[in-house]
Amino acid sequence: MSRTRTPVVADWFTGEGEDFRLLGTRCSACASVFFPREDTFCRNPGCAGGELLSVPLSRRGRVWSYTDSRYRPPAPYVSDPELPWQPYTLIAVELEAERLVVLGQAVPAVSVADLEVGMEVEVVPGVLDEDGDTTWTTWHWRPTGVAA
Repeated sequence: MSRTRTPVVADWFTGEGEDFRLLGTRCSACASVFFPREDTFCRNPGCAGGELLSVPLSRRGRVWSYTDSRYRPPAPYVSDPELPWQPYTLIAVELEAERLVVLGQAVPAVSVADLEVGMEVEVVPGVLDEDGDTTWTTWHWRPTGVAA
């Protein structure tokens, strides 16, 4: 059965494989970079504002912090209460060029035992969930040198 691949949030990432990138915005007036993207106004309080341009963000960064999710979050989080909860690892990554910290899940095979603050990771395509018709896509962080 073929499922439609649909981003969890439109316009936050693009591409596949080595071309996969998170998408942010950069203010043309002050050069501030934002993720999640900002399409209305510059969030820099010291900036009068400029055009907000879509920009691909660095594929690599360094682990800034990490933790695991060992409990089922309350609503509005969507999960099947009939299925056992599967813990997952969350990583906050400081992007290489932008020096911006972005939160995301680790690839499924990576646990907190595999991580250290400061280690290099890269952004890769991921799957958040699947239902009968749709594969909901997102991004994951993977330590460099680890196969998908």
